[in-house]
Amino acid sequence: MLAQTVWWIGIGAVSLVVLILFLVVAKFFTLWVQALFAKAKVTLGELIGMALRKVDARVIVLSKIRAVQAGLALGTSDMESHYLAGGRVPNVITALIAANRANIDLTWKTATAIDLAGRDILDAVQTSVNPKVIDCPNPASGRATIDAVAKDGIQVKAKARVTVRANIDRLVGGATEETIIARVGEGIVTTIGSAATYKEVLENPDLISKKVLEKGLDAGTAFEILSIDIADVDVGENIGAKLQADQAEADKRRFQAEAEKRRAMAMAREQEMQAMVRENRAKVVLAEAEVPKAIAESFRSGNLGIMDYYRLRNIQADTGMRESIGGGPPTGEKPKTP
Repeated sequence: MLAQTVWWIGIGAVSLVVLILFLVVAKFFTLWVQALFAKAKVTLGELIGMALRKVDARVIVLSKIRAVQAGLALGTSDMESHYLAGGRVPNVITALIAANRANIDLTWKTATAIDLAGRDILDAVQTSVNPKVIDCPNPASGRATIDAVAKDGIQVKAKARVTVRANIDRLVGGATEETIIARVGEGIVTTIGSAATYKEVLENPDLISKKVLEKGLDAGTAFEILSIDIADVDVGENIGAKLQADQAEADKRRFQAEAEKRRAMAMAREQEMQAMVRENRAKVVLAEAEVPKAIAESFRSGNLGIMDYYRLRNIQADTGMRESIGGGPPTGEKPKTP
């Protein structure tokens, strides 16, 4: 009885294992058949391992089939590793196929590094094959032209179109389109600013392109600049005259302020002098008030006689007469205060 029970348990266990294997094979059988006929060399063990590692086997198998059909020798483990690292395996495979067709030297290691860096490797390959045009300035920035001022003070407004091609070798760590736009804009401003007159820029717009290209603006970027074309050049305001007018207005206000300051100082000085005149006149009046006291004291002390006093009065009268003839105030009278 015990042996029969063990027998049935063994049969059940084997049946369960067979059922599990059947379900697993049934699940991956279609993918395995596709890989087999495409000569992609993917085993059932690898498919089961992908399921255990939570890798989308369909993505890996179909990507490998595409790679094999395109003549690329790629390992299944490499694709799994890139998938587990968060990479976009189908995108990388498409980029490698496009690069292979265009004779672009792009390895699996470089492509996966670019993809994991967050760059669109497929777009980079397409840009390398089919160069794209970048507007400078970027219309999204809200500016339509790059404005600069020539040496004669005339403003020049320019718009450029930069044709670039992706540089696969510098795609990882290379600067983006914003850097290209900024450098080209800086070159345009420098070129216009170094021109003697605005007429030189209008007569030879290609002068801007040549000087900007000579600066090697694509160094350290993920692109290679093929050409810089000036799409539009316009004359702006007379910035030099405007600045001179503003400076003249500022100088006028400064001179007016200085003149007002001097006028205020002169008025204050005049008031001070009038106060000093009044003060000195008061001192004269005080001194004149002391004269009768001195004469009386001289009479009392005997230093002045009556005849001396008469002679003094005669001299004062004579002096007063002469002053009246000369137009001055008579002696003993105070001059009129204005």
